[in-house]
Amino acid sequence: MTTRAYIGLGSNLAEPAEQLRSALQALDNVEGTRLAATSAFYTSDSLLPGQPRYTNAVAAVDTHLAPLALLDALQAIELDQGRERKERWGPRTLDLDVLLFGDQVIDVPRLKVPHYHMQARPFVLYPLAELVPADFHLADGRSLAQLLEACPFVGLERL
Repeated sequence: MTTRAYIGLGSNLAEPAEQLRSALQALDNVEGTRLAATSAFYTSDSLLPGQPRYTNAVAAVDTHLAPLALLDALQAIELDQGRERKERWGPRTLDLDVLLFGDQVIDVPRLKVPHYHMQARPFVLYPLAELVPADFHLADGRSLAQLLEACPFVGLERL
């Protein structure tokens, strides 16, 4: 069975746009997974002061992998691109998050889907809106339109 999943991509170190391009290619090379679509790239301020600006995007993938197997593949890509997990909100070469996984709500220690902070992150919501229909609803019932209305396009720059 194939599942459409949406992956958030972010980087603020080591040529961030190039990190995202490399990650998209790596995503398309994950066995049992195909890159279906990619949003534009956006830049945004870091959530913490004093860090470089982030470059972000969202990718749609069609995958035969189970959710945790997809997460494992994403973390392997992060490691291949130099990700070091030193601090939770620190700068990073690459951050890949499972935002949505089909119509599933997942709540296990390693994975929360829909992604637990996406409703407050314009750098996730606006790129996601490029890839889904206008009437899109998350698996937990929230509409993307309502989330966008509550999360203005502030601090984002589309590249």
